[in-house]
Amino acid sequence: MVPQQRTNPSDQGPAEHELRVVAIGGGTGLSTLLKGLKRYVMTPALDAANQTAISELCGVVTVSDDGGSSGRLRKEFNMLPPGDVRNCIVALSEDEALLSRLFQHRFQKGSGLEGHSFGNLFLAALTSITGDFGEAVRLSSEILLTRGHIYPATTSSVELEAEFEDRSEKRRVGKECRSRW
Repeated sequence: MVPQQRTNPSDQGPAEHELRVVAIGGGTGLSTLLKGLKRYVMTPALDAANQTAISELCGVVTVSDDGGSSGRLRKEFNMLPPGDVRNCIVALSEDEALLSRLFQHRFQKGSGLEGHSFGNLFLAALTSITGDFGEAVRLSSEILLTRGHIYPATTSSVELEAEFEDRSEKRRVGKECRSRW
């Protein structure tokens, strides 16, 4: 969707009330922000009320998670970690009922399934089918009818490193290191 462009700043019209928003981050913060911004994405009702609205909403999601289901899928399938991306897709979903709940469903038992969320497995399957994590994200967003676009921050496998006050270093910084910060 391309917002209308004003050629003259004094022009009046719909473009005056439209915003393009890009949010960058990861973890719980980005998905929470996107869920809040979603209600301001242009709809016929907002357009008719001539209210300021977001004409284009994008989330750029970090892909450095190495714990839990995401870490397991990352290691086993050599793919980008899907968890934060999944949460952002769900946050922008039109359907907050069944499909969103399905994507967030976490298996409580089952050999190999325990701890995985359905959405992470879905993204892993689509990545395997398409050969492209970004395309898997795009297709998942279409299925959940998102009110915006989600993009991984990189398509490269990245690992966080930390250097602590005692000059010790830690590769693949995960949950065990967060308590030291």
